[in-house]
Amino acid sequence: VDGALLRIDALADGLLTSGRLTGDAHQDAAALATYLHRERGFTGDVDAVAEGEIVFPDEPLLRVVAPLPEAQLLETRIMNLLHFETVIASKAARMRLAAGDRVLIDFGLRRAHGAEAGLLAARASYLAGFNGTATVEAGRRFGIPVSGTMAHSFVQAHDDEVEAFRPFARSRPDSVVLLIDTYDTEAAAEKVVALAPELAAEGITLRGVRLDSGDLGAHAVKVRRILDAGGLTAVQIFASGGLDEAALAELLGQGAPIDGFGIGTGLTTAQDAPALDCAYKLQEYAGRPKRKLSEGKATWPGRKQVYRRFDGEGRPRGDLLTLAGDRQEGEPLLKPVMRAGRCIAALPPLDEIRSATLERLAKLPPALAALEQAAPYPVTVSEPLKRLAEEATPA
Repeated sequence: VDGALLRIDALADGLLTSGRLTGDAHQDAAALATYLHRERGFTGDVDAVAEGEIVFPDEPLLRVVAPLPEAQLLETRIMNLLHFETVIASKAARMRLAAGDRVLIDFGLRRAHGAEAGLLAARASYLAGFNGTATVEAGRRFGIPVSGTMAHSFVQAHDDEVEAFRPFARSRPDSVVLLIDTYDTEAAAEKVVALAPELAAEGITLRGVRLDSGDLGAHAVKVRRILDAGGLTAVQIFASGGLDEAALAELLGQGAPIDGFGIGTGLTTAQDAPALDCAYKLQEYAGRPKRKLSEGKATWPGRKQVYRRFDGEGRPRGDLLTLAGDRQEGEPLLKPVMRAGRCIAALPPLDEIRSATLERLAKLPPALAALEQAAPYPVTVSEPLKRLAEEATPA
């Protein structure tokens, strides 16, 4: 195992420093790939918390039981995927809780740390309650509703804002949202009111206008007044530009008449909390419990399970972390996904995961649904697990 890992490290170093493979590294990598793919493949068992489930500190998300080479070689990619999408889904869930029933659209691909990150952020945010994404490929790949508005460059490419609004509306008559802050926001709103009857005569109904800069709350109040005075009471106001859950809560707390939001940087980079302290560690080997005792990084040994208890209204009231064979009251969160290298659980559609996630968010205790830090959710460690930890501690 150590030799295989060292060879992978050498291969990675060669790729990073020279951009190409050395002969020896290539041969070693080819031999390892043949061993894993043709002679073994993945032969282990996996139990996992359902995607979209709400979890708390000290709770395992995934349990892999497999020969050490197989389990070890999965580590980096498992951590890469679980960590990133958990961070983004958590951030998106906070935004959903702050926004209430307002529309939320992922606008973050341009600020994402790479194309794959942008796609996975679109998926994770939709799972956590966003309504759609502006990333077209995410729509094709995952079936996420695709939504967007016009660009500032489109307005600037015309000599007059109305000359930009008119062809844009005709090009997408079923979903017209006009960007009105390129020059003078309120003046553009007046132009929209003047243009609306002409578009209506062509069978085109304006869906909304978008604000992307300045004091979004103040502009929204003025634009709402202009639209309503012009008879466009059904036209919605959509806002974007440097938003996160705190900004959403502030705007809506002020009573800003905003119907939906586009979220970019604050979502796909999880700007204020871009990393989650999680790990993938050896907890059992050759049938014996193992634990890490590093200062500040100690782990609980053995194969574990989490049982969630609920109150009479179906709200989580506390979790118990215990051993996999220790049946307890409540719902077990880690459930079988793979056995002997084969998937045994049907993977639900993304819309089904999203619906289940929104139900869980709706049942969070009020203190945990607020943006402010709350008292820790109770996660208790069972006595059998404590005893096993004592047994696994070297003398």
